[in-house]
Amino acid sequence: MASTDSQPIVIVGGGIAGLATSRALRQRGIDSLVLERSPQAADGGLAINLPGNAIAALRRLGLTDAIERLGHPVRKREYRTGGDRLLAAIDEDAFWGETMRPRAVRRADLMAMLGDGLDAPAIRFGTTIAAIRQEAATVQVGLTGGDTVSARLLVGADGVRSTVREMTMGSQGATTARLASASWRFMAPNPGGIDGWTLWTGEHGMILLLPVDDATVYGWVTVRSTGIPGNDHRHLGEAFRTFPERVRQVLDWALAHPEDVYHSPIEEVRLATWTKDRVVLMGDAAHATAPVWAEGAALAMEDALALAAIVADSDDMAAIGPRFEQARRDRVAHVQAMTDRLSKAARLPHALRTMLMPFITPRSYRATYEPLKQFSPS
Repeated sequence: MASTDSQPIVIVGGGIAGLATSRALRQRGIDSLVLERSPQAADGGLAINLPGNAIAALRRLGLTDAIERLGHPVRKREYRTGGDRLLAAIDEDAFWGETMRPRAVRRADLMAMLGDGLDAPAIRFGTTIAAIRQEAATVQVGLTGGDTVSARLLVGADGVRSTVREMTMGSQGATTARLASASWRFMAPNPGGIDGWTLWTGEHGMILLLPVDDATVYGWVTVRSTGIPGNDHRHLGEAFRTFPERVRQVLDWALAHPEDVYHSPIEEVRLATWTKDRVVLMGDAAHATAPVWAEGAALAMEDALALAAIVADSDDMAAIGPRFEQARRDRVAHVQAMTDRLSKAARLPHALRTMLMPFITPRSYRATYEPLKQFSPS
């Protein structure tokens, strides 16, 4: 027989956004239930670069010691040509300062620290949403199998392909990013000499290598061609065959282990509204952007802190959505605008892009991140 459970706040999605939201609410003494469709906790990918505002969010979430222990410091950025000529360099230590120093971390470690202390019954794995019905004072969330969860507020933190968004907002969905249509990601041994965030750009594509510890780098690759099958790794080798030896060494190692190379589309979500009555979208479900500024996780964790602050300060659950959107819309719009600007520059002809990068890259970096140094939860 189907059963009905009653919860004050239900969060759909046990990724970075959902776990951060549950944690932020717990910090304020507010219970929630996380529904995750995967049968068990997943690492959500390979690794992630966390800029300074993401580090600040983790500090607010009580995870200072954890991120300092598990995150690898990222002290500088370098932008290079396919021939290894330095185009631009950013001193991230000088820009962010010690307390907001960017770090690279394995996603599994980030997920584990965000979910620390969140166990059954506060999270249910293997749970799929079948229906959402809004009533005057509640949201009824139908689950596959027939059970129903009744909530005063439903939070859609279920990513780019959000089920909550589809069920509440209709056909509005993800679109291909302007930067490129797809990317490939992997982990590989550090061949030596890669000691910071380093991007090489060439006529046919870009490759980013980022140390996650003293011996391992995270790689992210995109190419300018469209319609390439995700398993066409020979094309990747050809696109970067003239790049520096250290880059080719990393890529060759990855291509020799194709089972560890992950292909995914690069998608964005732009919505006119993130809320509908007692349903609130957040994180990538509301505003996914191409990863040019690595702000996806940062914005998601800031969303979590902002939403928790508003929930703690409100007696009217129906008013939380509009307040949340008002608090977050301008900051997200800034990141989206700067993402569009850099994505447009990345699609310029190679020669022109190479000529402009020494001038536009440092300015774009400062223009993007300077406003993000300050954050108010609500």
